[in-house]
Amino acid sequence: MMKNKILKSQKLDGVGYDIRGPVLTRAQELEAEGEKIIKLNIGNLGAFGFVPPIEIVQDIQRTLAEHVGYTDSKGLFTARKAVVQYTQSQGVLGVAVDDVYLGNGASELIALSLNVLLNDGDEVLIPAPDYPLWTAVTTLSGGTPIHYICDETNDWQPSLEDIQSKITKNTKAIVVINPNNPTGAVYSKELLEGIVRVARKHSLIVFADEVYDKILFDDAVHVPLATIATDVLTIVFGSISKNYRSCGFRGGWMYLAGDKSHATDYIEGLNMLSSMRLCSNTAGQLAIQTALGGYQSIHELTRGDGRIKKQRDVAFELLSAIPGVKVVLPKGALYMFVALDPKMYHIDDDQKFVLELLEEQKVLVVQGTGFNWVDNHHFRFVFLPHEADLRIAIGRIATFLENKRIAQNQKQGLPLQG
Repeated sequence: MMKNKILKSQKLDGVGYDIRGPVLTRAQELEAEGEKIIKLNIGNLGAFGFVPPIEIVQDIQRTLAEHVGYTDSKGLFTARKAVVQYTQSQGVLGVAVDDVYLGNGASELIALSLNVLLNDGDEVLIPAPDYPLWTAVTTLSGGTPIHYICDETNDWQPSLEDIQSKITKNTKAIVVINPNNPTGAVYSKELLEGIVRVARKHSLIVFADEVYDKILFDDAVHVPLATIATDVLTIVFGSISKNYRSCGFRGGWMYLAGDKSHATDYIEGLNMLSSMRLCSNTAGQLAIQTALGGYQSIHELTRGDGRIKKQRDVAFELLSAIPGVKVVLPKGALYMFVALDPKMYHIDDDQKFVLELLEEQKVLVVQGTGFNWVDNHHFRFVFLPHEADLRIAIGRIATFLENKRIAQNQKQGLPLQG
């Protein structure tokens, strides 16, 4: 008897997450065959030797046995209070404990906040390039992601004109990722004020993804968006994953700031969905108070000769030295969004391009279109490996690109120099 095929939901049409997509699947197959792959597809700090602050681990060990049952659906009071105190230290006013929700990383809370908000056809403004979870969850929630352009020639700053031009009667919210994944841009106060003016004019919710707010380089300063959007409903997301090198603990938070007076029904929806999932994992919650209130060791890694900063500098220098490669120096986060000169590298399918890089050089990166970028000539590079491993990885990328140039010259009948 022929059985009907079991198909995935049509809600998944158009949904992608290429950070862990088909190219990673091929990398895993190669590893199973005995190949050693340099994985630069995801900012998983633990995989590169970064460990959580010891006090976080110890506090979880000491207190986990006391919290074996469900917590409050919004999260432990002590952890939520710590988030409130953190907002106060940043100069954000008017956030109460009841405005804070804890989740299994910021990603769960991003999904929760959009699921509650969107009806079919509602539009959300999302930066391009983006952290693709925002686009995927908007689509899954029945909404339509509308991408506003970040300008590579202006240090990847968003274009206010482009944002304004893409607002329609269906626009419900705007997403701001600062510091930015995948470009490493850090936004100025003047730019953020401009975004808030647009949100105020059109009664938009502002979703502020500030997961990398402590990973800053050189003279970069992070301006918490909620200090500016005091009369606009602003939902801010944070996490212990990156700043505190605790990705696997899955501890995240979001808080509501600004004008909440007209959002009673929306908040009721947040409470409803929070209750339906019972609570987030307790270990991640237990880490939050210690993380936010303790010594901020991330600064040792990002300032002066700190490991992450040195790796950023080495990656920037080596990638920029490759013919036809352009990199904007990141001011924050853990990534570079690398551009390839289309005159030197003819790329019709950038997923095929990064798959070829994986097959030939055993280096795994993510293609630019995986971040909803508009062309086929970018890829995201994670600069978390030790300096020696970075040199190996970039050396392999340089060899791969040199072979591409030679092959292209042969095809065009040009001299064969690399």
